[in-house]
Amino acid sequence: MSYTHDRLLKNVTIDEAERRVREALSDKGFGVLTEIDVQATMKKKLDVDMAAYRILGACNPKMAHQAIGIEPKVGAMLPCNVILRETPEGTEVNAIDPVESMAAIDNDELKSVAGEVRKLLADAVQAA
Repeated sequence: MSYTHDRLLKNVTIDEAERRVREALSDKGFGVLTEIDVQATMKKKLDVDMAAYRILGACNPKMAHQAIGIEPKVGAMLPCNVILRETPEGTEVNAIDPVESMAAIDNDELKSVAGEVRKLLADAVQAA
């Protein structure tokens, strides 16, 4: 099984893809807590060029609060990362599958919450 939910936005710039992803995430109750421009960071730190690559740290506060209440250390695995990668065909969107990323935590109640978040993220990726 894949550890991400994926979609290729053909002939869509990374800026337009980011706008669409943020809107789709917001529609599903997520906000973006962190933003990392990997392309700029690699250029600054290593002086290497690479295609545009951004990481958005998405959080659904209601679901995060519920998960932390069930398993206090789960915050080490938050927020849910969504990446935007420039490709020759357009922009690829990849969102973490929280069920897969939390598989090591043996807690059925948490797995249920992760399943709800999985659906919301997958829906947001498809709506972008």
